[in-house]
Amino acid sequence: MQVTLDREQHHRAGLKAAALGMSFAEYIRRLVAADLADQQQDDGDISEIFGIGDSGGGDVARDGDDYLAQALSEAHANERSHR
Repeated sequence: MQVTLDREQHHRAGLKAAALGMSFAEYIRRLVAADLADQQQDDGDISEIFGIGDSGGGDVARDGDDYLAQALSEAHANERSHR
């Protein structure tokens, strides 16, 4: 596998790896492993987000057609009043 970095990224990553006492390749492997580990920790139970957007307002899934009809009616009335 090959990864391309711009010169500045490559140079700075090489310096960082050397400062940490590891090879450039090991530095990159550790970065990828750390990033993927963070992602796995974030993959929690999706039910944690249920209801977080509940505003107590209307139910668009249930009343969506009514909302659309109302909006179209108002738009049509506004259009007529501007003629």
